[in-house]
Parts: sequence; structure tokens; C-alpha cells
Amino acid sequence: MSSFIDNKTAVAALFQEALFTAYPALKNEDLPFIIEVEKPKNPDHGHFAVNSALQLARKLGAKPRDIAVAIVAALPASALLAGPPEIAGPGFINIRLSATAESRVVNTVFAAADDFGKGNDGNAQKVMVEFVSANPTGPLHVGHGRGAATGDTIARLLEAQDWQVSREFYYNDAGAQINNLALSVQARVREKANIDATFPEGGYRGDYIIEIAERYVQQNPQDAKGENLDAMQKFAVAALRHEQDLDLKAFDVQFDVYYLESSLYTDGLVEKTVAHLVKMGHTYEMDGALWLKTTDYGDDKDRVMRKSDGSYTYFVPDVAYHVTKWERGFTRAITELGADHHGSLARMHAGLQAMDMGVPKGYPDYVLHQMITVMRSGAEMKISKRAGSYVTLRDLIDEVGRDATRYFFVMRKSDSQLTFDIDLANSRSEENPVYYVQYAHARICSVLNQWGGEAATLKAVDLSPLASKYESDLLRALADFPETLRTAARELAPHLVCVYLGDLAAKLHSYYNAEKFLVEDEGLKLARLSLIAATRQVLKNGLAVVGVSAPEKM
Repeated sequence: MSSFIDNKTAVAALFQEALFTAYPALKNEDLPFIIEVEKPKNPDHGHFAVNSALQLARKLGAKPRDIAVAIVAALPASALLAGPPEIAGPGFINIRLSATAESRVVNTVFAAADDFGKGNDGNAQKVMVEFVSANPTGPLHVGHGRGAATGDTIARLLEAQDWQVSREFYYNDAGAQINNLALSVQARVREKANIDATFPEGGYRGDYIIEIAERYVQQNPQDAKGENLDAMQKFAVAALRHEQDLDLKAFDVQFDVYYLESSLYTDGLVEKTVAHLVKMGHTYEMDGALWLKTTDYGDDKDRVMRKSDGSYTYFVPDVAYHVTKWERGFTRAITELGADHHGSLARMHAGLQAMDMGVPKGYPDYVLHQMITVMRSGAEMKISKRAGSYVTLRDLIDEVGRDATRYFFVMRKSDSQLTFDIDLANSRSEENPVYYVQYAHARICSVLNQWGGEAATLKAVDLSPLASKYESDLLRALADFPETLRTAARELAPHLVCVYLGDLAAKLHSYYNAEKFLVEDEGLKLARLSLIAATRQVLKNGLAVVGVSAPEKM
């Protein structure tokens, strides 16, 4: 775990001390005022800015500029600062770091190596991240792929913040869609046996159903006429679960737990949940159905739990499933879903609240992803040869590779629409965002190989020769990495890592194009090599968080 105290935190502590020195009474309050340090929008204004003087003006009954002067005057001597901070406008304090403070991040990167950027916000607490959770009725489509990349990256981000993460896949292996799967396979089996068969309305027509039917007959010759529907259902679900597992393995996504919806029924958990809701007085009967008073918990109308025919509506097992999460000790849970599930969230939350089990109101947290449009040669791809009605995740992996697929899926905010351009993902140009970042890493490897020295010697180099704007920009970017990971984990926003990586790569490419690294001046050469070696490490660390490789050659 990195012990790096970033400059922003160090500056905040320095100014907090100065504030309490200038105004001792503030320190003794029940809720002492906390100094906040920000990065100015214009980097020419310095590394950091403090606007606390403006916030304190009314409280202290003084002009903001006078407060700012008092805070700056009370600053203790510190090697962090390049000189006295500048007081601008009505009381803004602009801060510039010393060269030593700015460059110390390089040594920290070397010391932490693969752990640089990690934090301890999670404090070893348990959290479950549930994602993908696809029905075992067909190959994974690109929407499942976006969910897989998003959920897995969120899990990696939380692990980097010292959360104990459990990845869970919820298999919807019960209900009407599974019955349709069995009937679809049965129809193909009977077709093969030259028996008239009516294909079910809403059945699955992809070629994969024909493949499953053929394999079923091969392994069950005694049922060549497709009379054992239950056996065909079990066979089809197992076959598709295995295929989905292979797709996820190819995508470098692994799960700790696979939870079967069917177990909620076989273990009696759905009935137990319904009985508890009835006992707590949150239900009523009307028109032969059992209703839950979800309007008591913010829903726009009450919802049917058990229909008049005795079957349960789909949100009931969802409530039962999330009760198991809570009972398994996951006081924090995150569920990644397609945006089409948005309408069901209110009733699920209402159901959990109605259980009166102490579950927090917002439990679980939801991260929703929008649909994906796949383009090739300027035209939208809508179907897969094998799946028939949609583009599969495996199609994309085969077309552009795992790295590009994962990166493209998480590089935009998950609740925004995503256009996946296959031609762009395959291009070897700076327009391709994943290529652009990976090429920055490979470029550094090439320079270090040309140098041919011992990389370990770069860990103890005098960095004082680093004085150009390009070098300052890189140093600032490296120092921002831990905060980027912390923010992305806190906001469940994997795209922030890609934004950061794109920016870091751009700064490296600009530096590469503007300066020479293998110069005659030995001190300058080693300082620059040390800087880009640290940049290489951070690029590698960032790519690892999104599950993408850091190639040494491209």
C-alpha cells in the first residue's frame, strides 16, 4: 500500500496550521473550520489555490483579503513552497510548490511501484459488486460486455482503496425466459427428428439453439424426439452458463460467487420474504392478488407481489436475493445493471425497506449503463451470425481484442450512450484512445531500451535539472494519480481513470516530441529518464485498473 502523502494534502495541512495560528479560537470550536485546497482552472495561477478567506469573512467579521494576509503571514517555514503564496483578487491564495516538492512524486512512484495510487478509504470493509447477471438464455451481448467491464473496473478500483471485494454473478435461471429456452431447444430437436414442431412465440432463434439441440441429441440419444423438456432445460442452461463463463474468461473477468435465482425458490427464500412482509403489515390483498405498499416508500404506485394465479412478479425474488446480501454481511453492496432496469429500482428499494431489517434506505448502490451502438465501415452492426438478433461480446473480442474492447466500454460515463467504432478500435493512430495510451507506455520502453542502462539506478537520481513546462506538467499529472483513483472509486466512475490516462499520455507524447532524452548532459539525461520511467509505472498501474495490458512494443 502506497504511503504517499500527496502535495495537495500536505499543503492543506500546512494552511490548516496557519489558520489556527492566526485565529486560535477557530481551533476550539466543536466543528473546526477545515481548509480546502483546490487546483486552479488556469495552471498559470499556481499548483493550488485556497479560498477559505472568502468563506470565513462573515464568521470572522473581517475582509477576506485581510484574512488571507493573516493566514499567509502565519504559515510556518516549509520546503513545500517555492515562496510566499500570492494573494489575488478579494482574497484568493495561489500557491506554487518548490521544485523539490513537485519532483518528490518520482521517488514515491519508484518506492511504491505497482502499489502507487492505492489508498485505504475502504479500511478492509466488505463490499459486494454484482454485475453482468445475464439470463443463461444465449451468448453474452455487447451490453453484457459493457456491464462486465464497468463492474470489474469498479471492483478493481475498490480493491485499490482497501475494500474487501466479492464479485457476484446472479443467474436468472428461473421464470418464463428459461421455459422459452427449453421450448426453443425442444422445437429444434423435433425439427431434426422430422417431427412437426411449433416454435414458441418469443423463442430464441439464433444458431446457438440449433447447436445446443444437436449436442443434446448426441449426448441423450434416448430422447431423440425431444420429449423430456425438463432435461433439455437443464442441458441448455448448463451449456449456456459454460459458454458465458468462457466469454468472461476471455474478457479477464472472474467471479467469486455465482448465485442461482432458482435457489431462492428451492431454499424457500422467496416464500420466507413474502411471509415476512405480510407479517410486518406492509401488504394487502385485492382482486385475488397480494400487493406490497410500495407507495409508503416513495414508489408512484403499489405493486403486485403475488398474482391471482399464485405466481410471483419478477421483483419479489430480487428483494429476496438482496436480503441474502445483507444477511451475508455485506453492509455495502453495488449492483451494475443495464439502464432498462431503471424502472424496477424504486420497488426493489421499497421492498427492502418494508422488510424492516435495518437495511439503509439507498441499499444497494446502483450503477447503470446505457445501450451500445456498434459501427463498422460507417454502418451499424445489429446482428451476429451465431446469435442471430444481436452482436455478441465474443464478436467484439474477436474483432478488436480484449484490450480495446475493455477500454472502449469504460472510457465514457456508464450512463451515457456509447458508440463502439470497430474501425477506430483497430486503428494504430492517436485517434484510437487505447492505442494512444498504450503507445505512450511502449514509447517509454523504447527510450529506456535505447539507453541500455540499469533501470534501478534511476531511483536515486538528482531531479533538480527538471525545469521545463513539459516536465512540470508530467510531475503534476503523476501526483494526481492517487486522487484520481480515490475519486473514481468513491463516485463509482471508471471512466475517470481513462480520462486521466488519456491526459497523462498526451503530456508524455508532447514531452517526447519537444525534448530529447538521451542528451550528452549526464545529469539532465538521467533526470529525464527517471521522470519517464516513473510515468511508465503510472501508465501501467492505470491500465491495470481498467484491465488493459501495458505493452512494451507496438
